[in-house]
Amino acid sequence: QVQLVESGGGLVQAGGSLRLSCAASGSILFSINTMGWYRQAPGEQRELVAIINRGDITNYADSVKGRFTISRDNAKNTVYLQMNSLKPEDTAVYYCNANSPLWSRGYWGQGTQVTVSS
Repeated sequence: QVQLVESGGGLVQAGGSLRLSCAASGSILFSINTMGWYRQAPGEQRELVAIINRGDITNYADSVKGRFTISRDNAKNTVYLQMNSLKPEDTAVYYCNANSPLWSRGYWGQGTQVTVSS
């Protein structure tokens, strides 16, 4: 099992920055391959924001490239999402995800709200 706890969400003005954190704990942390951030706005489907794998290879949604940076600290079992130049359309609940080809399913955090005012 893996437990994921997100933090760092909040209310920020357009153009501002936030840093999200996701701390992982559990009995199978050693087998995590990818960790990522997804978001879901009201009335919309959940979408990938950024993902990072064990080799620190990253991938970003086109809408956040150049503004968001994902990173991980393996010693702390934590993944971060640095969000700069935030826009109102970034407003959503942001979810952390952990996954592995060895698992039958991925794991999700409870989500953290990010609201960007114009």
